[in-house]
Amino acid sequence: MTQNWSGRRTVAAILGITAVGFTVGILLLFYLWMVLRLLGFGPNFWAMTEALATAVAAAAVLGGAVLAFRELSEAGSSRHMAVADRLFEELNSKASVQARRWIFLHLPDDPATGLETLTDEGRDAIKHVLNSLDRVAFLTQAGWIPDDMIMPWMNPMIVKTWTKVGPYVEFESQRRNEPDYYIQVRRLAEQCVAWRKSHLPDAQITWVDGAL
Repeated sequence: MTQNWSGRRTVAAILGITAVGFTVGILLLFYLWMVLRLLGFGPNFWAMTEALATAVAAAAVLGGAVLAFRELSEAGSSRHMAVADRLFEELNSKASVQARRWIFLHLPDDPATGLETLTDEGRDAIKHVLNSLDRVAFLTQAGWIPDDMIMPWMNPMIVKTWTKVGPYVEFESQRRNEPDYYIQVRRLAEQCVAWRKSHLPDAQITWVDGAL
């Protein structure tokens, strides 16, 4: 509602300025026409008026383009904020935090042996995390939201989680002969790892006992 009202005020301002500018221009043009006639020249008043009208129309078109650009920018910002909010909610929900904590604390490094001893709780934790990351991958498709807006706070969770569950995804992909098994999650993880190496080349994953 606020954005619509702001847009209407901008349109009204552009129309008002254009109207005032055209009126002032006509008056000045008439004054100039009178002066030129007194000096002995014979300018065509209507031709001068037509030229002024053309200039005013061009100015109105330019103002409309500026308004359209502003509206698109505001719409893009609103969309980015909505996507970022959904990402934050998805990754920081209580269920997602608990599932990641179980993975960090209890998931064996070797999937070949880890799957044999995996409990129902562990399977649920892995599936929850992978499905959650699948949704994140969908929400961060190319062009939907700038990386610099989400990567600084999002990539640590994903990179750390992928260190644990990545081998399991690769193992299951080969075992099932399904090369597209959680393919979007794998691409998201690769993107996060690449971003972290580029922006935080000295950062390392450290596992701390009793961490929050």
